[in-house]
Amino acid sequence: MKVAKNKAVYVTYSILSEEGEILERSDLPIGYVHGVGSQLIEQVEKRLDGCEVGDTVEVILSPEQGFGLHDPDLTFTDDIDNVPPEVRYVGAQVEMQNDRGETRTFIVSRIENDRLTVDGNHPFAGKTLRFVVEVTDVRDATPEEIAAGVPDQPAGVCTTH
Repeated sequence: MKVAKNKAVYVTYSILSEEGEILERSDLPIGYVHGVGSQLIEQVEKRLDGCEVGDTVEVILSPEQGFGLHDPDLTFTDDIDNVPPEVRYVGAQVEMQNDRGETRTFIVSRIENDRLTVDGNHPFAGKTLRFVVEVTDVRDATPEEIAAGVPDQPAGVCTTH
């Protein structure tokens, strides 16, 4: 069966930097419903169209096509004494709210000279990325899966959290 609109598609993937460093990888299949506006990056979904189980595609995305450019206005530095002790480590996540009540998650990206920096950009913002995606399963999606844009998990994948 080929990847086409309204098919439940399961893939494994790797996201690599321009230098070939693996930035993210999923060896467990993740699923989406093809052609119904899933959260899969559009260029990746287009390249998967017509593929079959076992096919692998590679897609190189510029920052604009992927996770956007790095926005310096989403990076803030402050004295470490102004930051709660529980988030004084690189990698800590902090949720902040602006004047309009909108929230965004920031990640502590640097601690240096008693100053702490948080960054609200996606970790992949500003990077050219190479997606390597392998199709592991393709089947007809149910009407419920099509409406949700997400299929049920394939057999053998644990869905409990």
